[in-house]
Amino acid sequence: MTADTPGPAAAPDDGLPPLVDHHCHGVIRHAPNPAEFAGFLTESDRPPAPGTTFFDTQTGFAVRRWCPPLLGLPPHCPPDRYLARRRELGPDETRRRLLAATGIGAYLLDTGLPGNLTGPAETAAAGGGTGHEVVRLETLAEHVAAGTRDAEEFIHTLARAVRKAAEYAVAFKTVAAYRHGLALDPRPPSHDTLHTAARDWLAAGPARLTDPALLRHLLHLAVATGRPLQLHTGFGDPDLRLDHADPAQLTDFVRATTDTGTDLVLLHCYPYHRQAAYLASVFPHVYADIGLTLTHTGPRATAVLAEFLELAPFGKLLFSTDAYGLPELYTVGSALFRTALHTVLGDWTASGAWSQDDARRVGAMIAAGNSRRVYGLTGG
Repeated sequence: MTADTPGPAAAPDDGLPPLVDHHCHGVIRHAPNPAEFAGFLTESDRPPAPGTTFFDTQTGFAVRRWCPPLLGLPPHCPPDRYLARRRELGPDETRRRLLAATGIGAYLLDTGLPGNLTGPAETAAAGGGTGHEVVRLETLAEHVAAGTRDAEEFIHTLARAVRKAAEYAVAFKTVAAYRHGLALDPRPPSHDTLHTAARDWLAAGPARLTDPALLRHLLHLAVATGRPLQLHTGFGDPDLRLDHADPAQLTDFVRATTDTGTDLVLLHCYPYHRQAAYLASVFPHVYADIGLTLTHTGPRATAVLAEFLELAPFGKLLFSTDAYGLPELYTVGSALFRTALHTVLGDWTASGAWSQDDARRVGAMIAAGNSRRVYGLTGG
């Protein structure tokens, strides 16, 4: 075995258990060209401004900090050199090296995005972990609509499809924040309202699901299964109105689902992570993460994590990367999380505010224990 063909990269030895990445996506199977690679470093769906590059962002710098050593290059090497090395290794070996170094033991993949992406089992195999599926509600509804003829058939088939998905998925996810915004009526729609919305949507295509009555119906179908429901909140791509994605707008829905026995998990949350921390602090079935956020805030990840932990109960924060497309985003997401958590808990321990034992216990909870409890995962 030569220096260019090492065995699996060693997982970080920081005292944390194998991480549970409770919200992530598949990785592209092909080798991306430079422009495609750079496009995954941003939430924008537009090209960069003239004279700029998406590598000149916190995410771009984080990739150049954490990923080159795993491919046999020095940290902070120029993007062109890094991408050339990536091409030499090929997508499979690159994926294996980068995922094996994350210390992630379980991957909960949202499979609702299009494209030639690795699934839960393939992604997990590259990283030496286990894979589980998270079903995206809007994508499921759009697939059902494509095979139904009228509103009543759609309503009944959709209900069966959600129940069926609950048999194999560990959770559901909604992107209602993108499709309408989070200020939805918290009540299930009446049958007449639902029938009219379904009829009009089917007659129009159906295309992308944006009708608020159908979105509300999907949320309540998912809640009825008892599976955790993940909700996108906070920043995302330009398809989103950021002010419509404040998790505080979910307050009435949170109240309406308090006694259902179903947990709600607020994803990403930034820049509303303090609002999310508040909801997690006052409602027992609300959890949250700051996945994606840490990847995009780079060295400021420590400050964001500390702000979330100002108010949120420590048993309510979950770890995720929200990695999509590039295995590098798994590497960066896990590295920034580990670094930020070590710094925050280390500072509080050094000040005497926390004991070493409490810091270790809370670190393990956030890294894996909270997610294992919420999603009913065993082992690890």
